[in-house]
Amino acid sequence: MFGLGASEMILLGIVALIVIGPKDLPNMFRTLGQFTGKARAMASEFSRAMEAAADDAGVKDISKSIKAAANPQAFGLDKAREAAGLKDKPASATAKLSAERQAAKDKISAAAAQAAEDRQAREAAQAEMDADNADFMSAEAADTTDTPPKPKDEAKA
Repeated sequence: MFGLGASEMILLGIVALIVIGPKDLPNMFRTLGQFTGKARAMASEFSRAMEAAADDAGVKDISKSIKAAANPQAFGLDKAREAAGLKDKPASATAKLSAERQAAKDKISAAAAQAAEDRQAREAAQAEMDADNADFMSAEAADTTDTPPKPKDEAKA
């Protein structure tokens, strides 16, 4: 309330008790409560009066029109299209263009899928070749380290 903390409220209560006195303090709080109630009632009455004036002036109708303008379907463009006969044409240029775009999309998707399959086949073949090379290299390394070197004395004999 009014940005006051508990300690500040206690301090104000003590000061009010000393300045006003214990006999008149309840009457002052009652008067303060009645004043606050009247102020709230006046504020709500003012708010209702302003809303009524806005309704009479047509502010709500304008706000509805603005909201409808943001949504073309609610604004009535569909009715205008129906009146112009634009919805009755099933094979319009837009529909033909849409069909052409769908066909192009399908063609591109098929080509991309084929390219992906080819790439996977190449990667699998490369991995197989790498595995074969690794086996061959490890076999060669094993062959050279398994045979012990000949002693120098036996080589001369």
